[in-house]
Amino acid sequence: MPKKDSNTQAKIVKAAWNLFYSQGYENTTVEEIVDESGTSRGSFYHYFKGKDELLNTLAELFDNKYSELRPTLAGKKTAYEKLIYLNRELFLMVEDSVSMDLLARMYSSQLVSGSARNLLDRNRIYYKLLREIVTEGAANGEFDPALTVNDIVMAYAMIERALISDWCLSNGEYSLVRRSGETLPRLLKGYLNPSSN
Repeated sequence: MPKKDSNTQAKIVKAAWNLFYSQGYENTTVEEIVDESGTSRGSFYHYFKGKDELLNTLAELFDNKYSELRPTLAGKKTAYEKLIYLNRELFLMVEDSVSMDLLARMYSSQLVSGSARNLLDRNRIYYKLLREIVTEGAANGEFDPALTVNDIVMAYAMIERALISDWCLSNGEYSLVRRSGETLPRLLKGYLNPSSN
């Protein structure tokens, strides 16, 4: 997909999720999404059959966030620090700008529908960035050498999905960022090289 096309689609997705969060999914129209994104109706319908299709674009919204965060990783020394940082920044975005109802709906549709499970798409920016970080950490001896890069990436992604799912199941009765900040470091430390602890 040409860069201009992907930028237009990303604008539509970002605008839609901002509106879903601020005024609710049911109260958001395609016209408002088009206006908010600065695109056109033609562009909207080029990428999406309707508003319902946007529910499956949360993975794109997350990937756009990871693209924004990529340049800021240079200031982090270890792969462990980078993973903790990415998680915190993404979960801050989720807590501040993603409707829990829509997040739960999207997770539910991934479980019960025959539609593509885009959260598991290994070609996403998310997985590419995680593999890059974990590969670098493995090369530096940071992770347990008995584990593959894939083992660590899949475990990290599974932990993140579990935290988001539990937050939705609990109806947001606690801070997702705080709970993850307490839980993820403890779990991730189990993947570090035992000889370097």
